Amino acid sequence: MNGPGFYQSRLQRPGAVLAPMAGYSDAPMRQLAAEQGALWTVSEMISARGLMGGGDTEKLNLGRPYPGEQGRVVQLFGAESDVLAGAVARAEAWFAPAALDLNMGCPVPKIRGKGGACLLQTPETAYDLVRAMRSATTLDVSAKIRLGWDHDRSVEVAQGLEAAGAALITVHGRTSAQRYTGEADWDAIARVAAAVKVPVVGSGDITTPATARERQRTGVAAVMIGRGAVGNPWIFRALASGQDAWPDAQERARTALRHAELQEQFYDDDTGRLTLRPLRKVLPQYLPDFPELRGPLTQVLTAGDVRQVLAPLLGDGGADLTPARPAGYAVSHS
Repeated sequence: MNGPGFYQSRLQRPGAVLAPMAGYSDAPMRQLAAEQGALWTVSEMISARGLMGGGDTEKLNLGRPYPGEQGRVVQLFGAESDVLAGAVARAEAWFAPAALDLNMGCPVPKIRGKGGACLLQTPETAYDLVRAMRSATTLDVSAKIRLGWDHDRSVEVAQGLEAAGAALITVHGRTSAQRYTGEADWDAIARVAAAVKVPVVGSGDITTPATARERQRTGVAAVMIGRGAVGNPWIFRALASGQDAWPDAQERARTALRHAELQEQFYDDDTGRLTLRPLRKVLPQYLPDFPELRGPLTQVLTAGDVRQVLAPLLGDGGADLTPARPAGYAVSHS
């Protein structure tokens, strides 16, 4: 790519980034976020070793773009330089990513010793991985870290990643030991942003546009939003446009239905194995002010089921529903 790298060019405009989230940030969710103005989106993390093994439908779905997808970063995890370099080349050939990211933040026990947050215990290994990834591509290579394994060493790690050639560093403001408990430490993120010359993206506990703007003032180049974007792609529109109005129930219901339709189109599985079960945890979050819909939405199997449940809000007939409380943008998304 000629001229400014992908990250630098995207950071010239306002907005926020969709975080990589296992089980959430697949192609349908990325498409909705991108349409609402996300600066870029990040795939669910993909095992470098699994990618090199090839032939795994699930792995292919993790990285596969939706038709016409642009601005999508593919995130890899692993702990071996040669395997990651090979996975970068394969990901670039198969998935046409805009950039590649190294996962150094996932605290899930099952990937310990295979990469993720474990790399925070041996950051020199991580620096070697970034160098190996850079050697395999002309695209930007970035890394997403936590503050540390069980104590904060984020400045040291970020400086090492910068020296290894990372074009951008994302910092989640918790240690691996904290998992998702407590509050994200944005003072620590600010220290990282001040300590390196490459852009730093901050992550942790952003659920509203107001919070995002407050965190932006810590000196980060942008904020990354994960759980706060589930059932709420409009948070990206708000940050890209400055207009914070939360959509009415009909628009939210229509988007929930569209999410279900995109799910069916993308996975297009005639065995019946890939139903809407993965969306059962997502769909109710589009309509938190209609608690009576939660039960039915957690039972759906098809987009037709979703349409039937949401008919009163879609304008398709049926009894009207009344919000349990006034809708407002600050509705919490856990």
